Amino acid sequence: QVQLVESGGGLVQPGGSLRLSCAASAASGTRLRINAVGWYRQAPGKERGLVAEITIDGTINYADSVKGRFTISRDNTKNTWYLQMNRLKPEDTAVYYCHADINSWDVYDTPVAAKYWGRGTQVTVSA
Repeated sequence: QVQLVESGGGLVQPGGSLRLSCAASAASGTRLRINAVGWYRQAPGKERGLVAEITIDGTINYADSVKGRFTISRDNTKNTWYLQMNRLKPEDTAVYYCHADINSWDVYDTPVAAKYWGRGTQVTVSA
């Protein structure tokens, strides 16, 4: 079973910055191939929506509301990805979730593909 662990949420003033991290891990002996990663957010009373993603071919997509302010990146060596958030606004307040499409397998076994989600981390932008 693959686990995603998030960190970096908190309270920040408008115009400030935060960096979110997400790390994927599995039991010893299980191999992972992370094909695509992303970040989503859900504000109170609203639906969960895409913030940023890196597709399997390396294409990066951002929501229009965060272009020029947020940057998504990944470290394949550590199975970790990040969301750098700059010039934060009150409307960025939400629970942020990391996401990944991952193939996993044990030695001599057939790989299986699945989507995984972190538990969510609260980001609050307020004066």
